[in-house]
Amino acid sequence: MGDRVPKSRLARGSKLGRLAAGQALRGMGTRLSMIGRTEQARQVLAERSTLQAAQQLVTVLGGLKGAAMKLGQMLSVLDVDLLPEAHREMFRVKLAELRDQAPTVAFPAMRTVIEGDLGPMARVFADFDETPIAAASIGQVYRARLHDGRAVAVKVKYPGVDDAVEADMRNLATFSRLWKSMLPSAADTDVLDEIARNIGSELDYVREARTQHRVAGRYRGHPFVTVPDSIEEYCGPHVLVTEFLEGEPYQRIRALPNAERNRIGELIYRFYISSLFTDFEFCGDPHPGNVLLAADGKLGFVDFGLYHSMDPVHVELERACLRAAGEYRGDDLYDMWVQRGIVDPQSGVTAQECLEYVWAAAGWHLLDEEITITPELATGALILAVDPRAAEFRGMRQQRLPPEHVFSRRSDLFTFAALGQLEITNNWHRIAREWLYDEPPVTEIGRETARWRAGAQP
Repeated sequence: MGDRVPKSRLARGSKLGRLAAGQALRGMGTRLSMIGRTEQARQVLAERSTLQAAQQLVTVLGGLKGAAMKLGQMLSVLDVDLLPEAHREMFRVKLAELRDQAPTVAFPAMRTVIEGDLGPMARVFADFDETPIAAASIGQVYRARLHDGRAVAVKVKYPGVDDAVEADMRNLATFSRLWKSMLPSAADTDVLDEIARNIGSELDYVREARTQHRVAGRYRGHPFVTVPDSIEEYCGPHVLVTEFLEGEPYQRIRALPNAERNRIGELIYRFYISSLFTDFEFCGDPHPGNVLLAADGKLGFVDFGLYHSMDPVHVELERACLRAAGEYRGDDLYDMWVQRGIVDPQSGVTAQECLEYVWAAAGWHLLDEEITITPELATGALILAVDPRAAEFRGMRQQRLPPEHVFSRRSDLFTFAALGQLEITNNWHRIAREWLYDEPPVTEIGRETARWRAGAQP
């Protein structure tokens, strides 16, 4: 890629418009479900038009970066093993371009950005590796060392990416079909505004630095989790400097023995899912690239651009709805959705449909038995939840997801998808009962975490 991100609304909009018009992935949901109709899924993904659309999606979104690339990164958690064997490696490579190997911007252009925020680099950094160690949706990450000896990660925005994301936001209507295939009822104006506001917040590195500092403080001394702190005096509008977290990436974690993967899976669940219901805040970007296994066995989490606080009223609604579904109280669930405006009482959607939809999308929290989350299971649940056009959920397609729940539901689904890549086993309901019913933990990780939390209170 060159040193510039295409910024104009016309240039970016024309590419996105052609992509939205030609993409065929949005039809996959009609023939997939959580139970994994494997052969049908392979047939769908084997269609030439789908493979062409997938390649086009990666190429166009990877080149645009910004908010557009964030959409593409969402696809990287899908199960490539559902593809026909002849196409799997090609698709893995294509998705890796978005997730791990996005095109880089030459360092001279990035140096200009760094020095625009921090002044001459030699004043701040004793050493600076000019080869990026990661490429994110709106910037690149480098490894460096401060004059006091601390190893740091330096996240730097692509030149012009602010304007590029702003153009993407203005073009939301142009490629709303892409959004609609990723999130339910995403053509709704309020939902689009929420998406724009939250993705736009990723551009605010000063805000992210404050957030990461607060979250790092919250997890300081945690027996199983570590969060690198930001170094706020070296953070600016375009540069974010944090402690460097040395650790094994997700790909290496996937190769660990079952027991260790299961342990890590419980920690991922607690960090991304439980935190919403216990702390009323959560990380909205549960992506494999944001998880590292440190040498001391702790699990590290990075990237807090999409970290959210949520009004307890809205959290309690989600908790109450999950309780109702878990207890098969379909009428209560239906009534809550009608009162909240999620379901139109004139739509013909039934209480049973609401119940079955929640179980399809979030049943892993509700089923009181061990579940092994496979890539196939996670992909089926994800696609069914965000694109409920299968006959059994046709009525749900027209219902309204309130904007304040867009990213909490996204976080839930993509945590499930990320765990699917590890193929881990647990009784997730037993962990969930801690925040569903305020019950004491039953796992050793849960008990030790509870002891730590009690001791960490002022």
